[in-house]
Parts: sequence; structure tokens; C-alpha cells
Amino acid sequence: MADNQKVLDRVIIKFAGDSGDGMQLTGTQFTNTAAMLGNDLSTFPDFPAEIRAPQGTIPGVSGYQLHFGSVNIFTPGDECDVLVAMNAAALKANLRHLRKGGTIIANSDGFDPKNLRLANYADGINPITDGSLEGFKLITIDVTKMTRAALTESGMGIKEIDRAKNMFVLGFLYWMYNRELDYTENFLNEKFGKKPDVLDANLKVLKAGYNFGETSETIADRYIVNPAPMTPGTYRNIMGNQATALGLIAASQKCGLDLFLGSYPITPATDILHDLSKYKHFGVTTYQAEDEIAAICSVIGAAFGGKLAVTTSSGPGIALKGEAMGLGMMLELPMIIVNVQRGGPSTGLPTKTEQSDLFQAMYGRNGEAPIPVICATSPADCFSAVYEACRIAIEFMTPVIFLSDGYIANGSEPWRYPQASDLKEFKGNFITEVPEGGFLPYKRDEKLSRPWAIPGVKGLEHRIGGLEKAHETGNISYDPENHEFMVRMREAKVNKIADYIPLQTIDNGAEKGKILVLGWGSTHGAIKAAVKEAREKGMDVSHAQIRHLHPFPKNLGEILYNFDTILIPEMNTGQLCSIIRDKFMVPAIGLNKIKGMPFSTTEIFAKIEELAKK
Repeated sequence: MADNQKVLDRVIIKFAGDSGDGMQLTGTQFTNTAAMLGNDLSTFPDFPAEIRAPQGTIPGVSGYQLHFGSVNIFTPGDECDVLVAMNAAALKANLRHLRKGGTIIANSDGFDPKNLRLANYADGINPITDGSLEGFKLITIDVTKMTRAALTESGMGIKEIDRAKNMFVLGFLYWMYNRELDYTENFLNEKFGKKPDVLDANLKVLKAGYNFGETSETIADRYIVNPAPMTPGTYRNIMGNQATALGLIAASQKCGLDLFLGSYPITPATDILHDLSKYKHFGVTTYQAEDEIAAICSVIGAAFGGKLAVTTSSGPGIALKGEAMGLGMMLELPMIIVNVQRGGPSTGLPTKTEQSDLFQAMYGRNGEAPIPVICATSPADCFSAVYEACRIAIEFMTPVIFLSDGYIANGSEPWRYPQASDLKEFKGNFITEVPEGGFLPYKRDEKLSRPWAIPGVKGLEHRIGGLEKAHETGNISYDPENHEFMVRMREAKVNKIADYIPLQTIDNGAEKGKILVLGWGSTHGAIKAAVKEAREKGMDVSHAQIRHLHPFPKNLGEILYNFDTILIPEMNTGQLCSIIRDKFMVPAIGLNKIKGMPFSTTEIFAKIEELAKK
């Protein structure tokens, strides 16, 4: 067989199939192997909205997109170069995302009359045989037949054998892109070491897929994607929820407090609970409460008892936690509220991404209840962003909301392990002895932060509760002048955080000019790529990405006033845009998308190009 080795600087692969075809596992294994080989990468898992949609239907299609390369990668990519379609529904749902001339790897068994009918193809229409895919390179493989052939003597049933189909596809792609099998073989040994029959079956099928590529007479091309130039260090591939969990543990270790997580399972935040439950040896306690309200109330108790207290949820759960969040703010206790945003409102789109909870984070409590808000920009950034949230909560004795979203939570990218010495030190404002003149639980320091008195210390007993407190003593007060004073004092404390956070910087481009693209959260990669492309084409555009959403960095207004036009892409109807207009009185322009899908680079570039021509 001719073995043509072509060097590519980047590749985008979309794995797609029925939710039982193991596409998430296949994509994850290829991703981890790419990371081990030093490629830069970005991923986007796309889960079905239904827990178990009818097999073979378009609503049941599960996808995993991977963009890897020898260059810097900022997004999972707009159009894929390779589409793996395990059945007709997978092809129909994703063909529009495949670039012209791209490669389709189709499992021919998934295009039988039943699968074609379930995918709503007209009678007699079969896209892999009727010539309708002439604009693409079509590789048709009977994956099901070959998987069964590899396991003829396994003694396993057909249903069990067919579960290994994804390993055949993975093995073939490893051959196609010159990847070794070692990493996945080690993974399978760890996962199925106690089930030798299952382990042997998966290894055989993995190697069968690789050998099929090696011996095929019709598939000639192989590809090489070299490692990317990256800052020296130790890396791992990491997902957003994993990075959030590790960031919380690092903060706990750095400030010397045990970590308590009180949570209730909810998509897409549950994995943080799962991950943290594995770290009891680091002083981590995880508590799965009976509901969202119980979860955050347990966190208030843990914070009162001197723990680094965290709760995790998504939009619907955050709504239920609202009253208790106000109580935590009133008590002035350090708490971390993690909101991994998803499509809403109500139950909305549980498996899809959105940025529609910014207003909820900023204003979603009764009364005047300001809470700091911090967001992450990418999966790896969750580590440092949630660490910063912990620092602010502890130093300023306040709840802090940390915003992620489904795109960040389930996506992955290379992450360089930080050194402990690189992490900023912070400590709690603990009081252990009764001051001269007596203990005043709401007497404030230079940060307007009150002391943290742990229950059980004689002389430091103090009143807690949701009723308004008298200045310094914390006694119940209905005095109107005191109420206004305390409301403004709590607001001033949150605003004072701006003195202790970094100034806003320009991510790419000049400090002043015609267009500034201002982003927050997971829009970062798409904006960065679009602005980079626009600048290469001579457009006067810059990019800034906000991490601290409340309070804003002190110099944000100064930066905004240096540009003629402010463009704010966000996956909502324009929430940050409204806040920016209100606070800085600039005519910001919104670019809004509410489809449960992240922005593509093309969408943002097109808007920049439109504005550049004006």
C-alpha cells in the first residue's frame, strides 16, 4: 500500500454517532493522546438534550469535536476537516459543519434502511451510495462487521461485541494520524483490568482498526501533526470542571483551611462534586444534600465554622439558592457559589451552553445584596479564576459567584501545572482572642472586612441571622439611618475589591483605536481568533476579556473610552452590553447568540468586518 505522509499544521475532527456509540469516549481518548504528543488543542463535546433519545434519530446524536495542531489553537474550530459518522442521523446532523472537500468516515452498517428511515431520509435515498457526497472524500467502512469479525471467538454476545465499535474507529484514526496506541492501551488496562474478557475485546478491536488502515488498498493517505511550541513545563489535558475542582483544592491548601462542598447534582456542574469527592486525603469534605436549598445552607454553616465553603450548581439551582445567598451576604461570611451556566430559562437546555445568568449573578437576590462576580475564559482558566474567587471571598468576608458554562465545563485544553510558589498567598481574617474593650463582630479593617470568629471561643459569641444588623455590634436594628448606612457599607466593601484586583489589559491589539471587541467568559477563544484574523487583514481592532465582572477593574472605563466602537459578543440577549452601557455611558453594540452553541470565529469576524467598513 502506498503510504503518503502529509504534514498538517492543524486538524478538526468531529466524532458523531448515537449516544450509545461511545463517541465521547472515543473523542476523549484521541484528545488525551494528542495532548501526550504535545499538540495544542481545544474540544467541544455536544451531548443530546434527552437522557436517552430514540436510537438512530437526529435528537439522539452525540458529538465530540476536537481541534488539534502544531500551532496555537483557540477554539474547537468552525468547520471540521473529518467527520466520523456512525449512522445516518450523525451524518445528517453534522454534514453542514464539514468543510468542502473534507473527509467522511462512515460506518456503512449505520446506513441500512432502518437507520435511514429513523434519520428522516426519503425512501430510496442513501447518501453514501447515491453520489450526493461527491464534494467530499468518502471512506466507507463496515465497522460493525469488522468489529464482530475481530471478536468471533470471544464468546461474547452480539450486543456486548457491538459496544466495542468505537475502539475500531479510534484505532483506524490512530493509524491515519500516526498516533501510537500506548495511551489508550494503558487506559483500557486501568479501566477493565478486573474484567479480562472486556479488556481483551477492546484491545483486539482497537488493534483491528489500526491494522485495517495499515492493510487497506484503497486508503492511501496518512497525516503527521507535529507538537506545538509551548512554554516549557509539565502539562496535562484538563476539562473545565476538573480545573475548577483542582483550583478549589489549591486554594484550600494555600490558605490552610479545609474545603467543604455542599452540593446537589445538576447538569453540567455535577462533575465538580464527583471530582472533589476523590480528595478526602486533602481535607476535602463533600456533602450531597437532598436539595439545592439544603446544599447552600450547609455551606453557610461550614463558613461559619471556619471552612473554605463552596456550593456548585447551574442556573435553576442558583435560583433556589437565592435567599440563602442573601443570608450569606448579610452575615458577611466567605462562600464560593459556582454557577456552571446552561441554556435556560427554567429547565431550558440542560446539556447546552449559554451565558444567560449574568443578570442573575449581578442582581438575582432580594434587596440590595451585592456579591462579587468572577468568570473563567477557558477550561484551563477555571483553575486560576476559581482560585481568585476563593481569595476574594476569604480576604473580604463575602460570598463570591464564580461563573463557568457548559462549553467550558465539558471542553478541554492543555494545562501547565502551576508551581505552588506561583499561587498568591491569602489568609482568613481570623480573631482568636477578645480585644480590649470587647468583641465587635462587625468592626472592619482597611478592606472593610469584618473579623472571622469561629464558634466555641469564649468571649467571641455573636448574633447571626438575616435581620438587619447594627453597625459594629451586629445587634438587631430597625433604625432607618443604620439600615441605609449598613446597605451602603456592604456595597462599599464589594466596590473596594477593585483596589485589590489587576487592572484590565488588552488581550490583543493596540491600547486605542477604532474597534474594541469586549468579551467575558467562554467567548474568549472565538474572539481571540477572530481579532487575530482581522488584524492580519489590516483592520483596526483590539480585544479585551473581562475576568472580574463585579466590581469591574478600575481602569475599564478608561480603556473603553479609547475606542470609537465597542462590540460585545455574548451568548445571551445582551446582558453585559446593558451593564456596560449603564455604567460607562458608551453606545456598545451587542452580538448575541442564544442557540445553545458557542460562537464560531466566522460569526465574530463577519461582525468585525462589517463595523470596520463603517
